[in-house]
Amino acid sequence: MSASSSTLGQRLWQGPVCAGWKQDMEGALYHLANCVLLLGFMGGSGVYGCFYLFGFLGTGYVCYVLWGWFNACGLDIVIWNFLLAMACLLQLAHLVYRLRKDTLPEEFDLLYKTLCVPLQVPMQAYKEIVRCCEEQVLTLATEQTYAVEGETPINRLSLLLSGRVRVSQDGQFLHYIFPYQFMDSPEWESLPPSEEGMFQVTLTAETPCSYISWPRKSLHLLLAKERYISRLFSVLLGYDISEKLYALNEKLFAKFGLCFDIRLPSLYHVLGSAASDAGPESEKEDEEVHEPAPAPAKAMPTPVQHMPSCSPPPAATHPPARPSRARMSRPDSDGLGEDSTSLVLEDFEEVSGSESFMDYRSDGEYMRDQMCNLGMSRQSSNQQRNVVNTTTDLDN
Repeated sequence: MSASSSTLGQRLWQGPVCAGWKQDMEGALYHLANCVLLLGFMGGSGVYGCFYLFGFLGTGYVCYVLWGWFNACGLDIVIWNFLLAMACLLQLAHLVYRLRKDTLPEEFDLLYKTLCVPLQVPMQAYKEIVRCCEEQVLTLATEQTYAVEGETPINRLSLLLSGRVRVSQDGQFLHYIFPYQFMDSPEWESLPPSEEGMFQVTLTAETPCSYISWPRKSLHLLLAKERYISRLFSVLLGYDISEKLYALNEKLFAKFGLCFDIRLPSLYHVLGSAASDAGPESEKEDEEVHEPAPAPAKAMPTPVQHMPSCSPPPAATHPPARPSRARMSRPDSDGLGEDSTSLVLEDFEEVSGSESFMDYRSDGEYMRDQMCNLGMSRQSSNQQRNVVNTTTDLDN
């Protein structure tokens, strides 16, 4: 062992055993191959880094093959470098195959960049979603119906990719569906997986549309299997339904142009009274004379002290006579087709108590007055309770 190590040390520290050095330099192919290999080893990571690395390595080994064939005239040099060049070419072919396999169609790639990239959805999870819809893009022609009210079963979930879809009920326009919005998210959320149902609205394409559709059973199986995808769909569907609710909220506006929030307490009462008291539309059109509202009952006299002053509500004036049943179109609804279908608060003028609501200028003014009235009523009730307690004490 010591003899072999000493022999190796002598060979390393002694001069070279070559009989003589070549006086001329190697050919240009040899130096070119080394430069190309140097550039190749400077490649990075990732798919495109591998393309860079194996591309330059394969080119360098090809240069070595040419150098061994024309200059060195060594068969072993040619064979080894040929095998290394083929290995690099095979690796490049495998990378191209992986890229083509992972490439999505243009519509799905744009959908991923629009919806999933902002949410940082992994590509692998997105591919599972795409495979569930079989990577099929469906189309609708102009005025073709996607679903008919009371006839089409709820057996899928669809997402609009391009075009515009009109949603209506009993011939009345509700709202539009725009690209990258779900077409039947309310039906999906309202119907349990074990039940079956029909569409309550009609969806009609106003322009040529394209969309993707997931079968109901297949999508439920995927959501039950993948928890991350289930949460992703829950977020997307919740946001989509809220957008549709706000679209309906924007259709409810006052006659003076100010928008009221559908969550106002008084508007709940107005809508509730209108739903319970209003008759069929045909009877409303034929009815010419409206019975006057009954006079409010007189309040019982109670000893009330001086109350803090609150700004009185605007003076209620008698509304002018309605000229006809034909409604004036909304100024900014010409391009949306909402002339005869927008919910205007004039529809609720016949409801008792809705005139005061119509006379306010804004939501804030109405809410301030309601809070003031609420404070006055609470203070009045407290004073009445104190009077009753005082009378009871005197009697005792």
